[in-house]
Amino acid sequence: MATAHSRAAARWMIAPATTLLLAWMLIPLCMTLYYSFRRYRLLTPERQGWVGFRNYERFLGNQAFQEAFVNTLVLVLGVLIITVVLGILLAILLDQPMWGQGIMRILVIAPFFVMPTVSALVWKNMFLNPVNGLFAHAAEAVGLQPYDFLAQAPLMSIIGIVSWQWLPFATLILLTAIQSLDSEQMEAAEMDGAGPISRFFYITLPHLSRAITVVILIQTIFLLSIFAEILVTTNGGPGTASTNLTYLVYAESLLNFDVGEGSAGGVIAIILANIVAIFLMRAIGKNLDA
Repeated sequence: MATAHSRAAARWMIAPATTLLLAWMLIPLCMTLYYSFRRYRLLTPERQGWVGFRNYERFLGNQAFQEAFVNTLVLVLGVLIITVVLGILLAILLDQPMWGQGIMRILVIAPFFVMPTVSALVWKNMFLNPVNGLFAHAAEAVGLQPYDFLAQAPLMSIIGIVSWQWLPFATLILLTAIQSLDSEQMEAAEMDGAGPISRFFYITLPHLSRAITVVILIQTIFLLSIFAEILVTTNGGPGTASTNLTYLVYAESLLNFDVGEGSAGGVIAIILANIVAIFLMRAIGKNLDA
């Protein structure tokens, strides 16, 4: 049984780690807040001063912000729909007894271990390239003109690349959940005359509701900060067609050399991400309590 002396000693022992973690999180956040209220352009670093909320007004009033906000929502929702729907189908398929089941599961999960930058380069040069890409050769083989995915449908292309990366994660979580489904319940429903579609919508899908909620929560938090795929494939373009909030903050800070406005954009992105996280946490809490 822990005594007051041992508890005090434990608190003193974890104090350095706790202090380091607080500094690790708070120092960058405080620096971002500090620069968001200052005029600080890298091209004219000598001209500095407090500007109040002017950086926030300029960032929110920028036409690119509205487009980036919409692109962020489309990107997150598009990837969630694709990964959840295909994840359920793959989980059901992988749960069936088949030859080479272990190898199949490894191959399905493998894309999750590829770094985002590497996967973006592979998709850009080996699949989506309008001259030497695999899809271009396939189109020419059937007499069609190659389609320039990254120029004509940049956001949809990025949604496809990111979905390819996150589909294994959704499949793994949903497969684990589906394996905990009571087989006797399915057999009883089948004996009562329920078909495969009825068993899926009335037994399997309700059973997967908590796992689906967890997938949506975790993926949304990470998808709000997608950056490497956009930088490698489209650089946010053409124009701002594939720019999300994260890339817009990068563009304002390091491409337009305006650290003040970029910091204001970073603070706005943090606030929006926390609003989404709180909303999702409340939703998942209600789902888990049900």
